[in-house]
Amino acid sequence: QVQLVESGGGLVQPGVPLRLSCAASGHLLNIHVMGWYRQAPGKQRELVATITRLGKTNYADSVKGRFTISSDNSKNTVYLQMNSLKPEDTAVYYCYLRGLDPQARDLDGWGKGTLVTVSS
Repeated sequence: QVQLVESGGGLVQPGVPLRLSCAASGHLLNIHVMGWYRQAPGKQRELVATITRLGKTNYADSVKGRFTISSDNSKNTVYLQMNSLKPEDTAVYYCYLRGLDPQARDLDGWGKGTLVTVSS
């Protein structure tokens, strides 16, 4: 079992930066990837950004140049720095993890989500 707890969401005006955090805990042998997905009202969940244990990053085209993902492996924590926020970034942001459980089996975990609302 793995638990992912997100924090940092809220209501901000366009252009105001926001930083999301997600801490993983529980029984884990290894973490391969952590990242963020989002789901806007009436839309499917989509990838925002991911980062591997070695620091390789991947971003959705819609957030490149505005969002930055980073991680602290010692804390099993991933961050999402969101700059130049737009109303279309409004969504529930979900933390994601892929790794191995103590029996070395593949494991996928999701947080409960944190709401980000960008509005003037």
